[in-house]
Formats: sequence, C-alpha cells, structure tokens
Amino acid sequence: ERPREFLIQVLERVKAGRRAEGEFPFLMDEANVEAMFSLLDVLGQGSIRAAQYREALKTLGLSTEDLELKDDVEITLHEFKEGMKKKMLESWSV
Repeated sequence: ERPREFLIQVLERVKAGRRAEGEFPFLMDEANVEAMFSLLDVLGQGSIRAAQYREALKTLGLSTEDLELKDDVEITLHEFKEGMKKKMLESWSV
C-alpha cells in the first residue's frame, strides 16, 4: 500500500544486515517461492531437475556459479526454498 515506506524499511534492514546488526530482508514470501516451484514441477512429483533450479535462480538474477549440482540431481520443495533464501541473502551481502 505504501511503497515508499516499504522501500525505506527494506533499505534500513539491508544497512543493518551489512553492519551485522540484523538480518537481510527476504523479499519473496514462502507462498511466492512455493508458487515458483509448482510452476517448475508441472507433473506434481515434488521435485525438479537441477537445470530447472539453476534457471529459476538466473531468472531472479541470482548467482549459480558456486552450485555443484549434477544434472540428474532432483531438488525438493524444501531444498528449493532453502536454496532460494540462501542465494537471496548472499545477493544482499555483496
């Protein structure tokens, strides 16, 4: 509703995170991450391929350089959520 105030709060949290006085903001809530996963898991198997995971990260502008996943690895929803959160936090701390 109030985008200016929201952005100010987010930037304050980023500054606090960089000073190690707080956590970095996570702009996607759990429902957003789950929705993204379900779009990738079109058959509803509960997992996606490593290549799909890499593409999701790239789509969000997140780094995939340090990922050491073989192409035949399956990523579960839990792993997807944890990985997304980790990569987003890494992107803030750079």
